[in-house]
Amino acid sequence: MKINLNADLGESFGAWKMGEDEALLQVVRSANIACGFHAGDPLVMRNTVRTALAAGVSLGAHPAYPDLQGFGRRPLKMAPAELEAAVIYQVGALAGMAAAEGGRLTHVKPHGALNNQACEDAALADTVARAVRAFDRELILLAPALSELCAAGERAGLRVAAEIFADRAYTDAATLVPRNQPGAVIHDHDELVAHVLRMLEAGGIVAQSGKLMKTAMHSICVHGDTLGAVESARQLAETLKAKGWDLVDLPEMVG
Repeated sequence: MKINLNADLGESFGAWKMGEDEALLQVVRSANIACGFHAGDPLVMRNTVRTALAAGVSLGAHPAYPDLQGFGRRPLKMAPAELEAAVIYQVGALAGMAAAEGGRLTHVKPHGALNNQACEDAALADTVARAVRAFDRELILLAPALSELCAAGERAGLRVAAEIFADRAYTDAATLVPRNQPGAVIHDHDELVAHVLRMLEAGGIVAQSGKLMKTAMHSICVHGDTLGAVESARQLAETLKAKGWDLVDLPEMVG
């Protein structure tokens, strides 16, 4: 019984601070680090990489649409060639920081609106997967379970890790409930842990309605910008360990 716990990190920018990265890095096993397009800057990226490596956490790039003001959560329309280049650019930046610190990039997880749109748009998903493969076909694509992005990664011949979200509610289509709807984000620690356990025990995504959608699950995400993320992650990790789950990094999880 192995599972990966990941978090989206490195989302501070300049003098603006987001999240409690150092504390989360003592709990999670994989870090998805912002690459400067939705958050993060070169110094934040390098410091986050350094802290993650010191904690023994596997490194992932977290590319997004070029949308600093909207934190990458606003859908954009980009030509496939432009988007592919933007993803390669961001992955390359994070890979460079990893190399400078004696580490190695292991995976890529798109952020925000780019991720959400790629989950439902097969052509967009193919563009993202193509960009990852063009940079390094050995990279793992961390993608939401039962999504078009998962399917695109498999079509591209990438190793794919199917992700579920600890702090987000699901629709009957296995997509995330939009953040502007009631109950979309789960803040209560006990409710969050129960939500994850329900899915792991059922062997699939469980929607708000109670609908079960069977799927493989390799990684669980706790968003670093969600209120109370550190305590939620700690409680989740402790509960999983108590129930016999071994928390491993992403490369060990997917082989």
